Amino acid sequence: MSPTNKRRTVLVFAKAPRPGLAKTRLVPLLGAEGAAALHAKLVKRTLETARRAGLGDLELHGEPADDDFLRFCAERYGARLVPQAAGDLGDRMCVAVQQVLETCAYAILVGSDCPALTARHLRLAAKALEDGNDAVFVPAEDGGYALVGLARCDARLFQGVAWSTARVMEETRNRLTTLGWKWQELETLWDVDTAGDYARLAASGLLERAGKPPK
Repeated sequence: MSPTNKRRTVLVFAKAPRPGLAKTRLVPLLGAEGAAALHAKLVKRTLETARRAGLGDLELHGEPADDDFLRFCAERYGARLVPQAAGDLGDRMCVAVQQVLETCAYAILVGSDCPALTARHLRLAAKALEDGNDAVFVPAEDGGYALVGLARCDARLFQGVAWSTARVMEETRNRLTTLGWKWQELETLWDVDTAGDYARLAASGLLERAGKPPK
């Protein structure tokens, strides 16, 4: 379905910060409670970043969506809380983007573990789509991506991707080429998954500001 207006929506994908289920690779370093607390800060920072970008509607796609923390965040940051669809990450992202594109000109989807992502990156992604690109990405240093913006959606972009591996962005580029789409890549950023990432986060100064309004 073609968009009925020029609305745009930013989607934030986030798990509930439950001990033992969030940031599990950091549990040996921070403990289950500490890893969950860090995840909560990163979710807040991402939502604040998305709100500051001022691009339009904001949706928090939560897993599970009935979590008290996620409900609090949705209310605090003016987001609509939406349950994630069934399936793997690709299935869930595809459904979310397809639903948004039914009524919006484009969708920008981000995860919640890239504190280096700023409102400026979101605005640059919006400009790339407004300039006529079918897609825009913020690649991640680990081989994935921290942001995907789409003016159109095709399930082939998401299905069968080896998520959480170093081949995600490479596989995605191959699929974009096969689809014949025009796309743009912004600067590569880093996310927080491992002990090394956590050390980098601490050294960056972003850790102290996580959960607070980013500059």
